[in-house]
Amino acid sequence: MSLARHIDPDTLIQAIHDHPSKSHKHHFQTKSATSTVTPYSTRYASQQEIPKFKIPQQGAPAEAVHQMLKDELDLDGKPNLNLASFVGTYMEREAEQLMVENLSKNMADADEYPALMAMHARCISIIANLWGAQKGETAIGSATTGSSEAIHLGGLAMKRRWREKREQQGKSYSAPNIIMGSNAQVALEKFARYFDVEARILDVSEESLYRLDPAKVRDNIDENTIGVFVIVGSTYTGHFEPVEEISDILDEYEKETGIDIPIHVDAASGGFIAPFTHAKAGGPKWNFQLPRVKSINASGHKFGLVYAGVGWIIWRDESYLPRHLIFELHYLGGTEETFTLNFSRPGAHVIAQYYNLIHLGFEGFRAIMENCLANARLLSQALEKTGWYVCVSDIHRKRGEHIYNGPEGIKYGEEGETSAEYNAGLPVVAFHFSEDFKRTYGHVKQESVSTLLRAKQYIIPNYPLPPACASTEILRVVVRESMSLDLLDRLITDIIAVTEQLMEYDTVDLAAFQHPGATNIEKQHLSRGMDYRQKRKHRAEKTTEERLHRT
Repeated sequence: MSLARHIDPDTLIQAIHDHPSKSHKHHFQTKSATSTVTPYSTRYASQQEIPKFKIPQQGAPAEAVHQMLKDELDLDGKPNLNLASFVGTYMEREAEQLMVENLSKNMADADEYPALMAMHARCISIIANLWGAQKGETAIGSATTGSSEAIHLGGLAMKRRWREKREQQGKSYSAPNIIMGSNAQVALEKFARYFDVEARILDVSEESLYRLDPAKVRDNIDENTIGVFVIVGSTYTGHFEPVEEISDILDEYEKETGIDIPIHVDAASGGFIAPFTHAKAGGPKWNFQLPRVKSINASGHKFGLVYAGVGWIIWRDESYLPRHLIFELHYLGGTEETFTLNFSRPGAHVIAQYYNLIHLGFEGFRAIMENCLANARLLSQALEKTGWYVCVSDIHRKRGEHIYNGPEGIKYGEEGETSAEYNAGLPVVAFHFSEDFKRTYGHVKQESVSTLLRAKQYIIPNYPLPPACASTEILRVVVRESMSLDLLDRLITDIIAVTEQLMEYDTVDLAAFQHPGATNIEKQHLSRGMDYRQKRKHRAEKTTEERLHRT
């Protein structure tokens, strides 16, 4: 038997680390890079800042990076108190679990994920039925990354159909135009600019309830009009535009001229409210029940109650989606038809949408949307009751009433009432100082309310109404599913407290509450870029308003 010597493993390992030919210093898993006691014992705790503009030469332990990024993200606002956004910030635990379990699934890989694609098809069918799909027609649609993509797809289909018709008639197709109100969300203007369509943006007014004026539609359409964007749920004030009234005007125009102009309904926010609430869209028809409505879009990540990342576009019949715009793919394991601007996109959001639809059902969605509207009405009534504020949104006023009659005219709702007794709209509260308040406290700026509420962690924007009404600024609160009655009570109390605080200050004190600009070099870089002035020389100096057609 041969003799064996004891080997000290610590000595051996140390010798390996110390030997020049066996050095591990070039390897990512170095002692200096990954060995830590706690996340705060790494070099990022006190020796270095987290890299911001260049990738670091060496990595860092996962737990340390996680903790450092988590700490920085603590500086963000609380999603549930972000009352500026329409995008949902709450999902049930079971829905979140489904999303996490399917995060790696790609909607582009239809052949690899047949169950996912089946759920996608079911969502299209369910939503099409909610939007009044007609017998004898075959609705067709797709999930998108949001309503912006969906709007662009709807607009592209209208433009292509218009062009094909002009080609058949031997007429020029060089000058297409599209109609929308100046309350349109920027995605609608993006479509016009990105795809070379003249945007005929019609001014809205107090008389038109800050929405597209049907009379102006009649004055601005012609043979080159590819369609009309009609909004069910204005971003500014939450109003629903009169789809049926505009449809009737286009019907009359076709009788007179023979020119058929379609409607695309932008229901980014209203598409999951109008089908469920008792108020509906304020009129008997707004969807595919109207033959002139060819396509509708909605955001699943708004009142579809899914986290950000999913929208929907549906055409009333496959004949309204030009075949020229559909692509066939053969290199992913099967033959797939696609009509989207994006290719790879997450599938987990589609699964979450399907979960909501079958879990909540019609009555569940109705209960949530009615609760949102009830809380929005209560907030509106409480604000107007103070005499300091007036709401330009009017879901809290009885159906057909649109005029503010002073705090004395405010009557709180009764138990058991529904949205059917009030004006239809989104659960949005858009409000501004009353004339009495401005006369008495003229030195108080409305944006100071937004600034002080942000100190209490609420995010409530203050911004001007569309161009013709831009002299009026509004504060806006979006009442989402997660706005409980307790949170609403706290919000009302805080708005009143902040307003009273501002009433006590003089002009010098109030200067401190004006919105500040970028406060450090990183924020300047994020908002403008380091070479902002140099870049500006390559850009048009005209504003968006000056560049776009308005009437």
